[in-house]
Amino acid sequence: MSDSYDVVVIGAGPGGYVAAIRAAQLGFKTLCVEKWLNDEGKTSLGGTCLNVGCIPSKALLDSSHKYHEARDDYALHGITHNDIAIDVKAMVARKDAIVSQLTGGIAGLFKANGVELAEGSAKVLAGKKVEITAHDGSVKVVDATSIIIASGSSPVNIPPAPLFEDIVLDSTGALKIDETPKRLGVIGGGVIGLEMASIWNRLGTEVVVIEAMDDFLAMMDGQVAKEARKLLKKQGLDIRTGALVTGTEVDADKREVTVTYKDAKGVQTEVFDKLIVAVGRRPHTENLLAADAGVKLDERGFIFVNDFCETEMPGIYAIGDVVRGPMLAHKSSEEGIVAVERIAGKKAQMNYDCIPSVIYTHPEIAAVGKTEEQLKAAGDAYKVGVFPFAASGRAMAANETAGFVKILADEETDRVLGAHIIGPSAADLIQQVVIAMEFGSSAEDLGMIVFGHPTLSEAVHEAALAVDGHAIHIANRKKRKK
Repeated sequence: MSDSYDVVVIGAGPGGYVAAIRAAQLGFKTLCVEKWLNDEGKTSLGGTCLNVGCIPSKALLDSSHKYHEARDDYALHGITHNDIAIDVKAMVARKDAIVSQLTGGIAGLFKANGVELAEGSAKVLAGKKVEITAHDGSVKVVDATSIIIASGSSPVNIPPAPLFEDIVLDSTGALKIDETPKRLGVIGGGVIGLEMASIWNRLGTEVVVIEAMDDFLAMMDGQVAKEARKLLKKQGLDIRTGALVTGTEVDADKREVTVTYKDAKGVQTEVFDKLIVAVGRRPHTENLLAADAGVKLDERGFIFVNDFCETEMPGIYAIGDVVRGPMLAHKSSEEGIVAVERIAGKKAQMNYDCIPSVIYTHPEIAAVGKTEEQLKAAGDAYKVGVFPFAASGRAMAANETAGFVKILADEETDRVLGAHIIGPSAADLIQQVVIAMEFGSSAEDLGMIVFGHPTLSEAVHEAALAVDGHAIHIANRKKRKK
């Protein structure tokens, strides 16, 4: 390790490792500091996303869906089988293998691009110095021309439900469950909670989701949230909103936990053999900054930055989960690119109005831009186009007809303001609208594009046509202004 670097990146998650690689590509002498140790005690790159977040959860979601589809839906295609079973330990082992492959891949990319790695924790000192404490306790201070803080986040723990061995788990611990629970409780009905609930519900577990807020998926478009709740209930998820957990009691001998919560009916109790706490995440900023480092935090521990991810200390940037905005891997990665290119003197910027979000339930839920509720609250005049997958020939052929595409456009200019999809391949379909919005497209623009047939993408095309009552494959509703 040298004594000085052009760029020091703290954290090798999806924001940090991308920033480090881009910095090296631009010719900067780059050091990336990572403290994450895997179960074998070895440094693992990729942060939360690759180790205990996006990737492992999707591996389990895909495995569980394939099992569910084989068990319940193959007969519709004329495929018959005898008793089908799933080896949960093998499913988890596959997940671990994918994580290992991808995290090792980042190490290879670092080597290929000339990024130097320091294994240990980092602290930003005054004068743009970084103190690095290795896992063996040794300390080294390096000088940096520029610093990018990408230290990520960790699950929020709540006093009424303290973690306990393998019975009460956070989202990280939940990924290590290797036997199908008989009865699973999930505190939190957000993205993480619903994905964890979906995995085990498909494998035969009785799952109860306990959500404190009265509204289900309050951050999503209301029409989509309503459809999602209906479909998830049909799949067997027991979703209880307006339910505030007040306490838990673990019986270690029986290997179960009793959860107490309050709802509109009063005090309720439920007994589970596993409980997952998924109520959100908090930024990793503890012991990260010296008092005189010149970087300020807000009351929740997030780092103050401007629209270009610059802190109040010139030359120090912060990206990803430690700054404002949604805690999404792709947002972190793009902020990393912006930060590095600003360091290089480029006029890079990011459009925060066009960041897609996805919930990987089945069907998938995806969104970008404004919701209908947000437009109503702002008093903006808008138009709506909705097209159901039930009217899509490709969706029918795939037995994936649940859900719809919804597009919102400005009443006067026709510019696309938002899109909300619940249905097959929603995560990929939403990106078509993201691209359109980035280029300032109108709903008419989307409606004039030739889409391949038969494809699921045609649902986006038809929803755009439906904005002005021109959809072909459904009966159009009488146009009305909002």
